[in-house]
Amino acid sequence: MSDPHDRQFLEITRRQVLEAGTIVAVSGMLPVAAQAQASSSQLAPENGVTVQVRFQINGQPSVLEIDARASLLDMLRERLGLVGAKKGCDHGQCGACTVHIDGRRVASCLTLAAKIDGRDVTTIEGVGSADTLHPMQQAFIDHDALQCGYCTPGQIMAAIACVKEGHASTPEEIREYMSGNICRCGAYVGIVAAIEQAAPQIERG
Repeated sequence: MSDPHDRQFLEITRRQVLEAGTIVAVSGMLPVAAQAQASSSQLAPENGVTVQVRFQINGQPSVLEIDARASLLDMLRERLGLVGAKKGCDHGQCGACTVHIDGRRVASCLTLAAKIDGRDVTTIEGVGSADTLHPMQQAFIDHDALQCGYCTPGQIMAAIACVKEGHASTPEEIREYMSGNICRCGAYVGIVAAIEQAAPQIERG
């Protein structure tokens, strides 16, 4: 038969162990919480920081005071009302926001608006007109190279760049250099055909 004094000793020992474990656990969490708070305060963005940018947008000079953290896509859509460039993935993976800066295609969702200072920006609104479509726009219509149309502005901007970059010689090359633009409707056959049709006319200028 066990001694009552032994049971009392064991009960006290368990209690002490639990109390000690709790103290260790809590004290171990405090530095982590303090570090997390310090880290979040260090990473907090500054509010109200703006920069002035001067640029050409579709051939027209423009000056804007913008949030230093704004993307080019947000500036185009929210400040200039140019909503042709679409916000698809917002990670530069779908191509729906493609525009040209100094003639080169870029994903405007990944481009800081502040970086266009002194540059020439072209969006789908600056390509062709209602009366005279750009050859690539007409080719997209001729080959039904669109369905829902959401990705089409970015597809056309990328397609024009694809031709001007000299990457429209074969269907395989076109597919390779258009691979950054996703069409969730699957109009890829029509897109390739449209680029093949428009390429000679664009190359002639």
